[in-house]
Amino acid sequence: MRIPDEVRQAVTQLNNAGFEAYPVGGCVRDLLRGKQPHDWDITTSALPEQTAAIFAEDRTIPTGLQHGTLTVLKNGMPLEITTYRVDGDYADGRHPDRVTFTRSLTEDLARRDFTINAMALDIQNGVVDPFFGQEDLKNGVIRCVGDPDKRLTEDALRLLRALRFSSVLGFTIEPQTAAAIRRHKERLALVSAERITEEMTKLLCGGNVENVLTEYADVVTFLIPEISPLIGFEHHHPYHIYDVFTHTIKAVSAIKPIPELRWAMLLHDIGKAETFTMSEDGIGHFYKHTARSTALATDVLRRFRFSGKQVERILLLVKHHDLPFEDDERLLLKRLRVLGEEVCLQLLELQDADCLAQAPSLRYRLDEHQVIRERLRNLCENEACFTLKDLAINGNDLAALGIPPGPPIGRMLEKLLEAVMEKRVENTREALINLAKNEK
Repeated sequence: MRIPDEVRQAVTQLNNAGFEAYPVGGCVRDLLRGKQPHDWDITTSALPEQTAAIFAEDRTIPTGLQHGTLTVLKNGMPLEITTYRVDGDYADGRHPDRVTFTRSLTEDLARRDFTINAMALDIQNGVVDPFFGQEDLKNGVIRCVGDPDKRLTEDALRLLRALRFSSVLGFTIEPQTAAAIRRHKERLALVSAERITEEMTKLLCGGNVENVLTEYADVVTFLIPEISPLIGFEHHHPYHIYDVFTHTIKAVSAIKPIPELRWAMLLHDIGKAETFTMSEDGIGHFYKHTARSTALATDVLRRFRFSGKQVERILLLVKHHDLPFEDDERLLLKRLRVLGEEVCLQLLELQDADCLAQAPSLRYRLDEHQVIRERLRNLCENEACFTLKDLAINGNDLAALGIPPGPPIGRMLEKLLEAVMEKRVENTREALINLAKNEK
């Protein structure tokens, strides 16, 4: 196991002062999985004030002294060092009202959420694992430490963390823990929007997301009730072989694990149930469902307090997820003009995922999308003209022709850009000035 020197130094300093100290929790889990941890937590028998004295020569941050936690910076690496503790009651369903420091490592591990997170590492002698976390890690199981009802009602966020670990690690949730999650899902109302967003985003970006969203649809729809009408809602259309919810989660799983893309895919058809109509031939239609999906997605994203930038991008993708693209230079230049290269390429990613979640007979569209993708890239690499700044002239050139400043110049620049994009004039200064003179 590759343990950073900074971690070893911190453990050694605590040991030399007469205290026990062990890397603990997620970093141990990741090491056992062959993954290099991003964060390092250390648990110790030293009291907070003793820890502070031991690391007096290092920069420290009193992260949560009331709960026994001190962050020590070793060569710039943050190490969270926490005293062995036993948690009291969780009156708010999120945080212990009080903690009691203990001398027992086992008691400290017993308060943790899941067995795979309740292991400590004795750097000299191996893993300390009183709750058989290594066995669950080997078997790919998420299991609460002790009584799942007690663990999950202490901190409601653990309900969602279990689903997130299942999605990210590809593990199954053992039956008693799964049943407790369903029993207590309404306690998620106690969790802040920001924490729900963080956990849901990690869940959505996990490789096992399709299975988790399928198996725990009741939990997901408690958080996002707008999704509930999609479950079992049939498309009644030859292009679709799944109900709207199944189509949605298959599309989520099919797209790259980038947060904005996965959220856009989760919400892209959220308005279908409200816009369904059936024609006389028995074919289902969802006219204007993108507008309704965009409106509902707006409510969801604002409720979860996404940043303004994220809201803007996700809604743009939802709104235009079925915007037609063709291998036509003039059309693609217009798309680039309005949306830009990045959004155009992301929309093609959405349409690929959408296609993969539809009838297999539509897979030919994937090849079409690849051709269009290459055409878009070629246009951008060859510096095609599709924005005002790409024009060979600017507002000063038009002012010299006597065109009034302000809106008149803006309108003329738009006319010239359109003419260039439609191949009616070359993007040269001389040609554009001549055209502007004729259009005055």
